Amino acid sequence: MFKRILVATDGSPLSKKAVASAIALAAQNGAELVALTVVPRYPTNYFDGAAVFTPEDIGRIEKQWADAAQASLDAVAAEAKTHGIKVTTATVGSDLVAEAIIAAAKKHASDLIVMASHGRQGLKRLLLGSETQHVLTHSELPVLVLR
Repeated sequence: MFKRILVATDGSPLSKKAVASAIALAAQNGAELVALTVVPRYPTNYFDGAAVFTPEDIGRIEKQWADAAQASLDAVAAEAKTHGIKVTTATVGSDLVAEAIIAAAKKHASDLIVMASHGRQGLKRLLLGSETQHVLTHSELPVLVLR
């Protein structure tokens, strides 16, 4: 049914459950897996919440974030390979998480996007937004949301 499944992960416990489900689904369908992490860019102005750092410090911070993302993706790849699944990993630097997920799914010719939802409601959802809701609303691909 599915040939290539993109799973978006941020390394959180909830997204690890989504990864496990995506791996199981890929194994059942004989599908390839694309594991994606979107790494935000460090805010560069005061109004975006930036602290004053030198460009070198910002570079180090962004490298730490990218290294942590790659370590998370490496763990996903190792787990997928134990199930005989072909896996590709991708890290995208963007503040527009949902758009980055949708673009990566198109780039990798995915048939399905798998991601977690934190299930925020009320004021938290209003203030923090919902990347999952944005993907559901704007993706032309099927999206499997796990809690």
